Amino acid sequence: MYVVSLTYKVAQDIVDYHLDAHVAWLQDAFDDGVFLAAGRKVPRTGGLLLSKADRETLDASLAKDPFYINGVAEFEVMEFAANRVAPGFENLLDQPAQQN
Repeated sequence: MYVVSLTYKVAQDIVDYHLDAHVAWLQDAFDDGVFLAAGRKVPRTGGLLLSKADRETLDASLAKDPFYINGVAEFEVMEFAANRVAPGFENLLDQPAQQN
């Protein structure tokens, strides 16, 4: 699984100018199954994305983000192997739980 941290590199008015295109890209990526969750950082300095896509698919999707194309945000991709989750979140596990 991957956690992607976006950090804005430009003034908020420039972020806002590109926001609608970013949101449309994000919806397409969700529709394609690339992301499991997305949201803003608090305070609003960027955002976080959670993905179980393979790295090649993730990178290809991120390359289409208007925030990336227009230099609005810096992207940090961190690989994360979830091995323990709360009940109901088993789909986030790196490996399916073994049945007894």
